[in-house]
Formats: sequence, structure tokens, C-alpha cells
Amino acid sequence: MFKKLALYIAGMSLALAAFAQLRDVRPGFNLFSRDQDIQVGREAAAQVERKMLVLRDRELTNYVTQIGRNLTRSPRAGGYPYTFRVVADRNINAFSLPGGPVYINTGLILAADNEAQLAGVMAHEISHVALRHATNQASKSQLVRLPALLAGAIAGNGLFGQLAQAGIGLGANSVLLKFSRTAESQADYLGTQMMSEAGYNPIEMARFFEKLEAQGSGRALQFLSDHPNPGNRVRAVEEEIRYLPRKSYGANTGEFLRERSLVAQLAGR
Repeated sequence: MFKKLALYIAGMSLALAAFAQLRDVRPGFNLFSRDQDIQVGREAAAQVERKMLVLRDRELTNYVTQIGRNLTRSPRAGGYPYTFRVVADRNINAFSLPGGPVYINTGLILAADNEAQLAGVMAHEISHVALRHATNQASKSQLVRLPALLAGAIAGNGLFGQLAQAGIGLGANSVLLKFSRTAESQADYLGTQMMSEAGYNPIEMARFFEKLEAQGSGRALQFLSDHPNPGNRVRAVEEEIRYLPRKSYGANTGEFLRERSLVAQLAGR
């Protein structure tokens, strides 16, 4: 009996330690400097905007930027020069690049039920930037080749292109932007905290992911492929909310339905 009790206590201790580690997420091992994150992201964004149809509608851009600014006021966002753009793509997806660029597909805006769900996905993507997941992943996978390449890189001289020539891709659709379940868990936790600080109910992020998993087909598949479920997202986020300061979640620009309707028109739905 005592042996079983000891094993139970040990198991609970390990689980609590793992949970505490997730709650105190911070950037991991990285060979890139912060400035190199920003440089690579800007250069990758220029490529994205040549290859993808980024909507130039001022009202829509201002809307997602307003939500983004509310979220990135948090010190947890790392103070990167974030930008927010909408991509004309009916697939339900969003992605971020190192150093700050965040892109939201029109399909994702149409799939969201409310502004908090949109903000939740944006907070998740901001968290990938703040935690430097892309360059962390590149650093771990290219431990031998990267140090010499980065040491010889000159700021402003096309670092993104140099990395691409060396077979290290950090642009849209790169395998290095498809994160592990651990990275997804970290982005969920940090995104939960950012949402709460901005006044959005963080449970809406998990509910949106759960909604897409329930659909499990069609345009949701790309999102699920790029954002693998690290476990029971709803339960994990609910657990994190218990540790957050009690508050009323009332953040809302009041423009979501109007902007979703605008997206439907622009997307030709």
C-alpha cells in the first residue's frame, strides 16, 4: 500500500512539475540573435507578399492590427515589431514568421464564431514569435552548419536568402514552421495568458481548436496539420485559467460581424 502511495505521489509530482514548466514558458536554445530573428522575418514576409494574395483593404487590416496591438501590449509578447495581415485563402489557417509578421487566412476569419476566437489564434501565433520557436527549431536541427553561417552573416545582406541557399527555410510553408506538440502546448499556455491580459476569454482559443478537430475534414485539415493537438486543449486551458487573476472578459471591438461579412465579400463567398 505504501509503495503504491509513494508511486502515486511521485507521479503527481512529475505531472505538476511538467505543468509548472509549461506555465513558465520562455524561449529555448537559439543560435540566432533577436535582431537576426527580426531580419529573417522581414525578408521572409517580403517573399510571402510576393507569392500570396495579401488583402490591402485598409479597414480589415486596421481591424486585425487593433486586435494584435491589444494582445502584444503584454510583456509576454517580447516587444517584437509585430505586423498583422490578412491573406486571401479559404483554407482555415494562420501562421507567423520569426521576429513579428503574422498572417491570418480569410478562411479562418470566416470559420471563427466571435472575435475572441480570432484573437485566440492570433495570440497563439504571437506566442510562437515570442518563444522564438522557428529559429529555436532551426538551431536544433542545424547545430553544425548554422554557427559559421550566422557568424559570417552581415546585417541587411539577405540573411533569409543565405539560409535558403543552405537549405534552411524559414519562410511560409517551411517544415521549420510546423511545430512540435510541445511547442504547440507552450503557445497555447502563453497565448492564454496574453488573451486574459487583453480582456479576451482564453477558453475561446481552445474551443475554436476543438471545433476544427470535430470537423476534421476539408479546409480544417491544413490548420490541424500545422497546429497538432498536444492533448486535451480545452482541459489544459481551463487548468491554466485557474491560475490567472480573476476578471471579467469583455474585450470586444464590436466590429467582428462587420469584418467577417467584409471578408466574405472580398473572398467571393
